[in-house]
Amino acid sequence: MPAPASAAIPETALPIDVVSDVVCPWCFIGKRRLEKAIALKPEIPVTVRYRPYFLNPWVPRAGISRTEYLTTKFGSVERYKANAQRIVLAARQEGLVYNLDAIARQPNTLDCHRLIRWSAENGDPARMKQRLMELYFTEGADLSDNEVLVGAARDCGIDADRVRQRLAGDEDVENVSREAESAKAAGIDGVPCFILGGIFAVSGAQSPEYLADAIERAAAERAKRESAEIERV
Repeated sequence: MPAPASAAIPETALPIDVVSDVVCPWCFIGKRRLEKAIALKPEIPVTVRYRPYFLNPWVPRAGISRTEYLTTKFGSVERYKANAQRIVLAARQEGLVYNLDAIARQPNTLDCHRLIRWSAENGDPARMKQRLMELYFTEGADLSDNEVLVGAARDCGIDADRVRQRLAGDEDVENVSREAESAKAAGIDGVPCFILGGIFAVSGAQSPEYLADAIERAAAERAKRESAEIERV
């Protein structure tokens, strides 16, 4: 799947498009592992771009109870919690906290993705993404509550009143929805998915070492293609 074009990306930086959702636990873990992978390859400049994905598009905008969600999707709360212990442990190994018992509401994440999109205007999308995930997984906050999202914006140094106004309207609802749907149409049926330079796609929360190797290979392939292009001119 080719990465979307962006005029803001420096020619020398390898674009990494992260297709993920803020309520996906492996996306929570995968984001941290990607950051570690990037740190393993300091000689390769990269630009990370967060792309929306709806893990649970059937959840209504107002959200539903966590109990209803887990029962509908996994059969029962107990079954999910038994199977999720390995995810809790994987998160802990990355220095993250997945507090299973803290989550009371399952949100629709459309507004979260709108907020991440807006944070790129004058803030830091990575910071916003991290804050939303921490609110959900660690603090058990209700991400379908606009005031929780407004608070996240404030925490990230973004004008809270302006965000409140924008959330009350339909700005970027269509854009975010279209982008999330296009990811599924392109064949992405599991997240996180890391698209490296529009060349390689890595699916799943792979180890930092695996991701670092993929980044190196994508950068080398990109340089090879650019060199070949120059020779043809």
